[in-house]
Amino acid sequence: MSESTIEFSIRSFRPDDIAACRQLYIEGLIGGKLAENDTALDLDDIESTYLNTPGNHFWVAQTAGGDVVGMIGVQHHEQDEGEIRRLRVRVDHRRRGIGSALLESALKFCQDNQYLKITLDTFMEREPAIKLFEKFRFRHSRTRNVAGRDLLYFYLDLYVSDRVNRREK
Repeated sequence: MSESTIEFSIRSFRPDDIAACRQLYIEGLIGGKLAENDTALDLDDIESTYLNTPGNHFWVAQTAGGDVVGMIGVQHHEQDEGEIRRLRVRVDHRRRGIGSALLESALKFCQDNQYLKITLDTFMEREPAIKLFEKFRFRHSRTRNVAGRDLLYFYLDLYVSDRVNRREK
C-alpha cells in the first residue's frame, strides 16, 4: 500500500473512542490553546451531546488496524438547520480522503434528517479545511475577528443542492 492510500472506514462514535477523539481535538488546536469562542464541553460527553440527542450524531474514521484517525459531529441547533462540528483528521493521515469521507457521512445524515441548511466555522489558518468545504460547495457567509484571528463562517443550502443535482441528471 502506498503512503497516499490507506484503508479506513467511517463509523459511529463508541465510548472507547473518547481518548482518541480528545487527542485529535488537542492536536487540532491552533497555537495549542482553546479558541475564545470554544469551551470544548461537547467533547467531555460525546455520547450525551451527539448520540443521545435527536438530530445530532458523531462519527470517527478508523483505519483497518483499528486506529481512530478522524472525527466529525453534527448538531441540530435551529429548525431545519444542522451544524458541522469537530472535523479533525490526524496530521499523518491527511490528504487521503478521510476528511471528505467524514464530511460525506455528516452531509448524508443532514439530508436524511431533512435539514435545509448546514453551517460550520473554521479559523483562517485552516486552509486545507477551507478547500475541503469549498469542494463540497459550502459558501463563505461572513468573517468575524475572535481574539485577533479571523473566524470564517460557511453554509450549504441543501435544498438548492438538491435542485442543482436534479437538473444535472
